[in-house]
Amino acid sequence: MIEAKSLTREFGALRAVDELSFSVEPGTVLGFLGPNGAGKSTTMKMLTGFLAPTSGTASIMGHDIIEDGLAARREMGYLPEGAPLYGELNVARFLHFAAEARGFRGEEVRRRVHSAVDRLNLGEVMGQSIETLSKGFKRRVGLAQAILHDPPVLILDEPTDGLDPNQKHQVRRLIREMSSDKIIIVSTHILEEVDALCSRAMIIARGKLLADDTPTGLLKRSRYHNAVTLVLDELEAAASRLGELPESREVEVRRGRLTVFPSGKGKLFEAVTEVVREAGWDVDQIQLEPGRLDEVFRTVTGQEAA
Repeated sequence: MIEAKSLTREFGALRAVDELSFSVEPGTVLGFLGPNGAGKSTTMKMLTGFLAPTSGTASIMGHDIIEDGLAARREMGYLPEGAPLYGELNVARFLHFAAEARGFRGEEVRRRVHSAVDRLNLGEVMGQSIETLSKGFKRRVGLAQAILHDPPVLILDEPTDGLDPNQKHQVRRLIREMSSDKIIIVSTHILEEVDALCSRAMIIARGKLLADDTPTGLLKRSRYHNAVTLVLDELEAAASRLGELPESREVEVRRGRLTVFPSGKGKLFEAVTEVVREAGWDVDQIQLEPGRLDEVFRTVTGQEAA
């Protein structure tokens, strides 16, 4: 597993990561969330050996990142922020170099490169220099070098940044396919990525761990969890009547939508639909809200900022 113990990194007077402790087991896709400057990339750089911790340590599959750093790095594939690559090399030469740097030789190099290229649809750009590639293709080349040695741990910093919707779907599918027996940490500011990919999510801000839960668990923290949202013409009449239900705590009207929040007394959705039938309102849309991750994110990180 990955186990971080009081990881701390200071840059002068700035404490970018503040005694961060967590563990991750195989079969987990961990979404690493936080606002800009939260310490996500710094944490990843410490785990992968690019930055030394000011204090604390971590182990990767049993190898301490400080005392046994080379062995720890052998267990990892890393896609850094911005996917820094050797721009003057073409894609084929770069991936062959990456495979050789990982210790492969001869036919095994060709096999590993071919597999990574095939999984990320890079065949059309193999002879093209990296500096001439689009941002999306550079990201995919960076991901190819991270997976070509089939490591048990993948650390991916913004893996879908710069990709178009089709490319995002492809990369997310690849991550899901690899997730059954690997540890995959995905740093992202795209909240939809958590629903699409992750079995667990951590939120940090100012270098501190603020929340650690499943995506479903985080959604349950939302004030919208189990609320009922309606789209209908009779907004004011509906707001008044639905607000009187014992199952309703409060109502909110915004942008042509009415949201009824649960009081915890009884089943709100059934109570609302019964009133709708009795009143004969013409409802365009009605839905039970699972919760809103963006609202949870703002609440959690906003409390830390306050």
